[in-house]
Amino acid sequence: MRSCCSSRDRDRISDLPDEILGKILSLVPTKVAVSTSVLSKRWRMSNLLVHVDTLSFDESMVVYPNEEAVSGSSDRFLDFLDKTLRNCLTKTIKKFSLSHRGGSFTRSPAIYGWILSALEEEQGCLEEVHLECTRIEVNLERKLLTSNTLVKLTLSREYCLEVDRVYFPALKSLSLLTVGGLDYNNYRRLIKGCPVLEDLIVTDIGADTLDPYPPCCTTHVESASIKRLVLSVDMPYGDPNNLHSFHELHDLTYVKAPSLVYLDYSSHVFMDYRFLDLDSLLRVRLNLKLWDHHKPNKPIYGDVTNLAAGIRNITTLHLSPDSLEAFHFCCKSMPVFKNLLNLSIQSNNKKGWQIIFSRLLLVYTFSRLVFFRGLVHRVTDKCGDACACTPNNKHNKKMKSKVISCLWTCPVKVLEIVEYGGSFQELKQMRHFLGNLESLETVRVGIDADNSMFLRANLLALPIVSPNCNNIDFI
Repeated sequence: MRSCCSSRDRDRISDLPDEILGKILSLVPTKVAVSTSVLSKRWRMSNLLVHVDTLSFDESMVVYPNEEAVSGSSDRFLDFLDKTLRNCLTKTIKKFSLSHRGGSFTRSPAIYGWILSALEEEQGCLEEVHLECTRIEVNLERKLLTSNTLVKLTLSREYCLEVDRVYFPALKSLSLLTVGGLDYNNYRRLIKGCPVLEDLIVTDIGADTLDPYPPCCTTHVESASIKRLVLSVDMPYGDPNNLHSFHELHDLTYVKAPSLVYLDYSSHVFMDYRFLDLDSLLRVRLNLKLWDHHKPNKPIYGDVTNLAAGIRNITTLHLSPDSLEAFHFCCKSMPVFKNLLNLSIQSNNKKGWQIIFSRLLLVYTFSRLVFFRGLVHRVTDKCGDACACTPNNKHNKKMKSKVISCLWTCPVKVLEIVEYGGSFQELKQMRHFLGNLESLETVRVGIDADNSMFLRANLLALPIVSPNCNNIDFI
């Protein structure tokens, strides 16, 4: 019995080789990894940090959780950094992350000096660096912008880059997250110094609303190697009352990327777009927003006509509710999307469907799969004959006598709806789809309601005009 208990209570983790323990500790924040030294005598005696390949420092985990950024808190964080990095070998680290959210960075050169040593290590293997500083501006040394091993780099918030020479021959992923200290010229040098860059992410999430200038890299992207591009400009920069300044900041968005395959673009509409050499582009996700300061009887600012023309060869298109209105009000003509196979539409009760079956009809005609996230939308008199929720007025009463529907010519084979709530408007729209889409083969519905059995019964009772579709699949 004693032998059994002894076997059960045995510390099996400590029996693992140091190399295996180092791999385990690499999976947790470095603060947690350092704290494991209290677990056993062997862990205290062994410096397991020399076997980790990932370092992740977050000031919020080192300073007391409920403590504000007051004098002395950053000093404790930097003391912890200094002590920990002295016990780590630069040649073994593959991934380094640093998030510093408060206080002074007067001793930062020592920290960034360690990163530089890891980058310059002849036998080093540092592949990923993620840096975040939110309270004061940190000037990155030019030497930090040259590495033969770095594959992934993230810069977030208050970093200032003075780029004379940049060379990242192996860098494939670059994320610039609300980097305020990066002007246009330095940004272009940074991109040019990454000849094999494949993934570029640029956002301004959390930016200062009083900042009069948007991140420069969200309006100009030119790269022969980029395959995946995410641009998010969600702050309405500039003073709408100062039209010259406002128009200058939102005049043109330029993208030239012959290798681009995926684009995720979120922004208020610009006056013009130059989307060039995008023949490889297959998938696009758009979140285009109208300006809130639009005045009655005045033209709506922005024109997305050239944007639509630049992405006309894609196979998959995702549209947000705001994008539907942006295309309706700010697109002079819609090109034929002859290669489009998948059309995804997100809907809400504040945005209308005017664009879906009017200017997007050419898109819809060539699509084989149509995906709706919700069917509830704002009812207008321009939804078209593919929408079942026409408003009650004399004009539309006359239109009811017509039996022609544009849905008859749509070769849509798969119709998928998620977040279906079973309202009268949604059921009416489902009846309209199933009664007019003659090429349907598959219908999939995800129900977002408690009385799902009742809603399923209502849907299964609807007539389906397509001879190739016999049932509705619930997901």
